[in-house]
Amino acid sequence: MQVQEVSKTFRLPHQRYSTLKERALHPFTTQTFDALHSLEDVSFEVRRGEFFGIVGRNGSGKSTLLKCLAGIYGADSGRIEVFGRVSPFIELGVGFNPDLTARDNVIINAIMLGLSRREAKRRFDAIIEFAELEEFVDLKLKNYSSGMSVRLGFSVAIQVDADVLLVDEVLAVGDASFQRKCFAEFDRLRAEERTILFVTHDMNTVERYCDRAMLLERGRMLEIGAPADITKHYNEVNFGKGSDVEKELGEMGGSARVERTWCENEAGEPVIAVSHGDTCALCMEVEFREPTEDVMLAVDLRDEERRSAFVPTSGIEPIPGPFAPGERVVMRLRFENWLAPGRYSLTPTLATVDPDHRVLDHRPDVGALLVESQLRTGGAVDIPTELDIERL
Repeated sequence: MQVQEVSKTFRLPHQRYSTLKERALHPFTTQTFDALHSLEDVSFEVRRGEFFGIVGRNGSGKSTLLKCLAGIYGADSGRIEVFGRVSPFIELGVGFNPDLTARDNVIINAIMLGLSRREAKRRFDAIIEFAELEEFVDLKLKNYSSGMSVRLGFSVAIQVDADVLLVDEVLAVGDASFQRKCFAEFDRLRAEERTILFVTHDMNTVERYCDRAMLLERGRMLEIGAPADITKHYNEVNFGKGSDVEKELGEMGGSARVERTWCENEAGEPVIAVSHGDTCALCMEVEFREPTEDVMLAVDLRDEERRSAFVPTSGIEPIPGPFAPGERVVMRLRFENWLAPGRYSLTPTLATVDPDHRVLDHRPDVGALLVESQLRTGGAVDIPTELDIERL
């Protein structure tokens, strides 16, 4: 795939007409517009079989770029060359007819993505099985939840034998179990040398799966490189150099920096998902800029509704140190996982335990953890309990 100097601009009218009557009453009203430059001179190349990440803040042009690659939008200028069949999974519900059943939507979408009718019917059972929707095949899609629609759309996208798969961050809508299943499918597609372009805010996923990544900011490409380098640059753009966050940290301390955050299982392997009862660790790589002692580390795990579900800390007793300028360490907070199933964002805070309680670094939503379980009680945690019955 080759993209050369692609630009896309949207015109946003100052005044909108919703009826013919309004237009007839104001025939001479001047039509003025604001120009939204969603993409500006974006160029990159993706090699065959590469897992390529596209990251950036909201409004940076990530989804617009994928829609241009899929042919949904036409680029205003530049050239896009895609070699092979493309399977897009970009926006929830796109391509589905809500008044048709899952059975009809699967066949129609598979044909639209390049399969013959016979082949679409042959793969129907595999699509429904992967989506775990066997009981709902004859239910109209307007009665599906967003998670069910995600499962169905992704299942169709991976069954069409496409050479290039375009995936937007709509996977975040699915539950933790299905997301883990999707990432296992990514491993299979990589082994088959399929090309995958993946848009996400999750830097852990970028570092674990992507061969290279690209950072967009306000429609412009800032950098292409190794996932670890792009993650670091993304954090600087999002929270770092010259921002209000850094200025506040400079006033409060700023003598240390959390460079990256990830999760490990009991064997010390990086993971994106854990199951109930598993021992896991939240890991932070920290660089100290000044001599520092008596440090405390805490990580705020927030659920999908932004509620703090669990805040593991290094404890009341401080981490003694001392830590020298330029020293880099990895800190791990281990715990037995009994969180309710779902997706949790990770926000680490590094502070000193002294009368001033200086905040050394604070990184909102720099990682994510998926929790899987068959048990769901509705609480923030699902701690094992024992029932004892005494007959009176």
